Amino acid sequence: MRDLDELFSGLASSKFRQSFRLKGRELAYLREKGLPTVLEHAHDFIAQRLAPAVIPNDGKQTPYRGHPVFVAQHATACCCRGCLEKWHRIPAGRPLEPEEAEYIQQVLKRWLMQALKNH
Repeated sequence: MRDLDELFSGLASSKFRQSFRLKGRELAYLREKGLPTVLEHAHDFIAQRLAPAVIPNDGKQTPYRGHPVFVAQHATACCCRGCLEKWHRIPAGRPLEPEEAEYIQQVLKRWLMQALKNH
């Protein structure tokens, strides 16, 4: 796992990761439901879509739109086990450790909080 400041500095230099922005329905949803509720959803998405050792559709399990967490996952490279390994140094092929899931939650929280500030 990486230091969050180091991670976000690296993400800022990725044209692809910087292309993700909250807008429209996803932004409205985050404002309406609030950050705590959206982070509860993030917890569930992490448990269901990232935590297992083997994910049959890994690399395609996270939609690009439809929920603020999905946008945040792509913006922060928390979208699949391959990106988690490349960007966050979390090995694929084994279940996530509880502290790794919490780390991902903190990454998503930081990005979502910044997205709220930017609007």
